[in-house]
Amino acid sequence: MSYDPGALDAALAAAVGDDSALIADLRIAFMESAERQVDLLGRARCDANWQLAAWRLKGLAASFGLTALMAMADEAATTAPGDPRILRRLRAALSGIEQS
Repeated sequence: MSYDPGALDAALAAAVGDDSALIADLRIAFMESAERQVDLLGRARCDANWQLAAWRLKGLAASFGLTALMAMADEAATTAPGDPRILRRLRAALSGIEQS
């Protein structure tokens, strides 16, 4: 699955125009929220908590048009709580978005 880290910046620019300071602030807020959901996934020990964090991550990704992250969060919702494979993939995806 390929990632388009630029999609976040494009979505933010479409929402707020060319205000680079506001885009930077919103980008930070997005990353903090996404990282919080992945952290909650990592600590989830039951299906309900795992699915809730995955669905929140999916909704957050959908808000910014990050379809690859949406698909991965959707996949996470169907795996067992604590699945290390999907957690690694999600962390790598967020790292790629953060570095762009």
